Amino acid sequence: MTLSSLSAVFGEPMAWRYFVWMLEGFAVTLILSAAVCVTGSVCGALLCGMKLSGRSVFATSARIIISALRNTPLLVQLFFWYFGMSAFLPSPLMQWLNTPHILSLPFVSLRLPGFESIAAFFALTLYAGSYIAEELQAGINQVDKGQEETARALGFNKFQCLRLIILPQAVAFAWMPITGQYLNTIKNTSLTMAIGVAELSYASRQVETETFLTFQAFGIATVFYIVAVCLTEAAASRLHSKRRMRISLPETAGSGT
Repeated sequence: MTLSSLSAVFGEPMAWRYFVWMLEGFAVTLILSAAVCVTGSVCGALLCGMKLSGRSVFATSARIIISALRNTPLLVQLFFWYFGMSAFLPSPLMQWLNTPHILSLPFVSLRLPGFESIAAFFALTLYAGSYIAEELQAGINQVDKGQEETARALGFNKFQCLRLIILPQAVAFAWMPITGQYLNTIKNTSLTMAIGVAELSYASRQVETETFLTFQAFGIATVFYIVAVCLTEAAASRLHSKRRMRISLPETAGSGT
């Protein structure tokens, strides 16, 4: 197939500078997604711990928070953090957050995230954390209760039982559902374009608006999203297989003796 026939089907090629825009947007998507996956996991663990703490105040508070986060659209939460935080923060701080800042390091200069990125980070973290908390609790519920009773009889305290016996198995049970939340986080970053975060969808829209190359812009964005999701899923599956192998090795060794 010749270049002319390819152009007839897919349109004219995109200029390199527009492709660079999309690469920069893809980098923002990856950085934001990675940060949210880490902090969302911590947030989910805290919420899960509150629900299982045995104290009604903590458990009820966690249930209310999780229910509110899971039953409201993420886009509404993004607007809430973006406009709500700006209403409560002092004006000098908001002015500083809305001003571009460059951090100069010996070999590279980094642009500090603006207010829209901070608002998106908080919204995505809490949203992902609410789902991860439920997945983690489901994993804990699958662990045989008799294991904790046996460990307590052997002298383990409650924290040791949780850290050494329950959590490793619970994470193994819940790992793939939690991975699903990580994949959703990558896709949910596209909604942050509504508050001005210059991620991949935002960059695609900019390129499409300036060049009218709709198929090229959103086609490349689709490929980038697919690559990010597939690589994340493959890495998570490989890690899950290694984790299950480590957990099953003691059982296999014990059965052979």
